[in-house]
Amino acid sequence: MGSAKLKIGGAWSGVLEVELEEWTVLMLREEVAKRSGHGGGPETINLICAGKLLKDGDGTEKLSQLGVRNNAKILASRVSVDQGKSVKEESLAEEERSTRLSRLKAAAVSLSARHADGSLPVEDFNLELENQSGQKVQLGSETDQRAIMMGLMLHANAKALMRKKKYKEALEVLTMGEEAFSLCDQKLIEMVDNVPILQIDMVWCYFMLRDISWLSVAGVRLAKAREGLERSHGKEASRLRLLQKGRYPEIALHLRLELLEGVVAYHSNQTEKSRKSLTSAQTKFLQLQIPDEALSLLLGMGYKERDSKRALRMNNQVVENAVDFLVEEKEKKARKRVDDLKRQKEIMEQKCYGTTPLGKAVDIERLNELVSIGFEKELAAEALRRNENDTQKALDDLTNPEANSSIQIHIESRKKKRLRQAANASIEELVSMGFPREAAAAAIRSLGTRQAAIDHLLQGTSNTAAAGDHNVDNTLPNDQGGDGIANDPLSNDQSEDGSGTNAGSSSDGGPSHNKVETRDVEMEDEITGELLKGDAYSDYDIEVTEEGEAINEYLALITVGVNVEIGSSS
Repeated sequence: MGSAKLKIGGAWSGVLEVELEEWTVLMLREEVAKRSGHGGGPETINLICAGKLLKDGDGTEKLSQLGVRNNAKILASRVSVDQGKSVKEESLAEEERSTRLSRLKAAAVSLSARHADGSLPVEDFNLELENQSGQKVQLGSETDQRAIMMGLMLHANAKALMRKKKYKEALEVLTMGEEAFSLCDQKLIEMVDNVPILQIDMVWCYFMLRDISWLSVAGVRLAKAREGLERSHGKEASRLRLLQKGRYPEIALHLRLELLEGVVAYHSNQTEKSRKSLTSAQTKFLQLQIPDEALSLLLGMGYKERDSKRALRMNNQVVENAVDFLVEEKEKKARKRVDDLKRQKEIMEQKCYGTTPLGKAVDIERLNELVSIGFEKELAAEALRRNENDTQKALDDLTNPEANSSIQIHIESRKKKRLRQAANASIEELVSMGFPREAAAAAIRSLGTRQAAIDHLLQGTSNTAAAGDHNVDNTLPNDQGGDGIANDPLSNDQSEDGSGTNAGSSSDGGPSHNKVETRDVEMEDEITGELLKGDAYSDYDIEVTEEGEAINEYLALITVGVNVEIGSSS
């Protein structure tokens, strides 16, 4: 066949003359590694041709057998030497990654179930869906809410992995996030831009892994992402511009989209389409470069560098608009802190009222409505709890003398039970500190509080506190309760609301909501930590340094290809 010319780009750019019938992939990698001058061996070079990674195989296959032809374009990328791990290490890493993914998915399912269905949260916060203005939104049914919430959790976790350059792990989590979003009503999903952004992030992971074997899938995903962004943002982002008061948060996102479209087009031998996309991306890249003067002005006003750069990028480098943005963001954070504290207090209050027969929390808004028309708060809360937050049924109970009396008796019984529980807990604590059980119980009965009992016992006057009562048992005597309920701590069949197993199961014998759920606290904290750190602009806040390098790399590949073709035809 004679010699052939291969156009190499990436880690080294130039033209190599090779014998396709003689050269193997290893020989080509050795030559590229040698010419790149970076000191690494052939194991540090990956070669991609026509969308496929060229592999050594058994070491005897020639380039011609792998489909490499004269004038073929080959992308050479540098990889870390430590990618050559042993099979055992890779197997252990894969097992660990698989276990982590299973834990992550289970934690996301558990969190979304607890926070989407109105259940009483075990944490001191609620995960709620918000729009870009920070307002709470209710999207579709409980199933839809759960699916969207789970998708957002997994997407946020994947973004954290991407920031750590763990693209393979991120891709696996993004795939789970995509599955979660697919469970939601598609008409609702089309209203938001979360899924298109997830699609772009998936293709970015393909690109950073240099996994061009996903070429055809990448093209489909990018087409869907562009269509989805146009649908949610409006033509030429007109709807987004209106919502964002003329700001430009989406530029970095569209830069990444166009870069990836250019890469896919290049590897599909669509040179002009690739050049057009890459040139447009380059224009946006230049548009996002922060002027030193503008940054200096904001830093001089006391703003942090990262916040200043973000504000300038979001506002097309206009300093006045960037300042307004920073002021608004500060006010939003202050309002959020106030709202979070208010919600924490509400959750603590809800926990005092117990849960409904189906395991839901008492609805604070409906409770406040009943209180506003004159009902005592604790009475109204119990009426709502018994009636699954049905305001009308609760109102019927409150205005019915017999039902109202029953509710009051129950509340008194519950108060006494809580007092006994608190007393028993204090007694156990004193016993664990070394005080005799009888003396500890007598001191708690006599003085009421744990600290007063400790002070009394330390003064050596516990005999006085215990005088006149030689039959003190492990707990307070039953006549302290007055409701005939055993004076031991709540069993597994009793709920804090005092309604026993009926508070945790439906009247028709449905599943119990009173069972203690096994939680993966570590993984749940990881998920919620990422969510709570984010805000309405997190998805658009992209540092574009790597994108800029990739744009230059692929534009150079196109230029080299054109120059070679012109040179060979002269």
